[in-house]
Amino acid sequence: MTETSTQIQDEDTVRGELVAALREAGIAIHQPTDPPLFTRTPEPAMVPMHWRWDDLEEFLKRLGEVVALSPGSARRTLRLANPGLQYGTTPTFWASIQYILPGEVATAHRHTASAFRFVMQGTGCSTTVEGENYEMNEGDLVLTPNWSWHDHVHEGPEPMIWLDVLDVSLMRSLENVFFDPYETDTQPVGPEPEKSWREYGSGLLRPVGPAPRRTTNPLLVYANEQTLGALERAKGLVADPADDVILEYQDPTSGGPVLPAMSMKAQILRAGFDGVAHRHSGSKVYWVVEGAGTMYVDGRRFDWGKGDFLAVPPWATVRHSNPHGSDARLFRVDDSAVLRALNVYHEEVVGDGATAKAER
Repeated sequence: MTETSTQIQDEDTVRGELVAALREAGIAIHQPTDPPLFTRTPEPAMVPMHWRWDDLEEFLKRLGEVVALSPGSARRTLRLANPGLQYGTTPTFWASIQYILPGEVATAHRHTASAFRFVMQGTGCSTTVEGENYEMNEGDLVLTPNWSWHDHVHEGPEPMIWLDVLDVSLMRSLENVFFDPYETDTQPVGPEPEKSWREYGSGLLRPVGPAPRRTTNPLLVYANEQTLGALERAKGLVADPADDVILEYQDPTSGGPVLPAMSMKAQILRAGFDGVAHRHSGSKVYWVVEGAGTMYVDGRRFDWGKGDFLAVPPWATVRHSNPHGSDARLFRVDDSAVLRALNVYHEEVVGDGATAKAER
């Protein structure tokens, strides 16, 4: 053994002894074998996913046959689990499909995770959130701000299906999960059961008086008919080169996203649209409201149709295409809201000759 190799072996021994001593004291130093703490761009563990409605619908029917919705039990849901993650659909939120049968009650509780419902199918169900009661109609976006009491009662003739999204993955990362069951199955409905809708539901007007000092969005329901009208008007604008027609649901008091950690968007890809490739910070989940098209995610092709779900990892390159003869409509949830709040949101157009745009 040469003098140099002996010296290296001695240094490794000394370093190993130091690392062991530091570990005992709850201290660490950088090791050559450590994975990089900083990377040039995000390297997410999350992987792109495509769930087809034909498969999901069959699983939902089977779920309704074998899983009872009893008082105080967990909701009856199919969770869209990402195989790249230990928990959740994306690093910050979990998307699930809830299935509730006629006569059932999803009992009242509250939690620190913010949540929303986007109604996919059915009629006859209502939700009560902090004493306000609303029907849940197809295409409606219904909010459950964090730490709000909420329950759902289904009195319609057919099963109801909606998308549930909670920022529970983020709450778990922050070790800030709190949960309370209500003392009864349902909470009482207050004297003004549609208060927030009557105050802010127009989207254009608000009550007279000083602007409210709020920490949460006061509006709890965004009606489908208003969304469709807004999208139709937006079709008269110049197309977004990446997303064609896209609008964000907003908090009527601040103009910001409807929930602190999640942004929801309505999107139309018109017949023949072929978008530029783009990427941005944060993860995304799409639900296909109607129509068909193609999404390219980091070069992988996903041909989607009505009812399908797609999940896109952070900073993945996405390109939308609708080669068909009719428009397609998408609902999207992403975690850009929390990234913007932290001032770490970035986006850019990708491709030859593209002018990059970045936001900080």
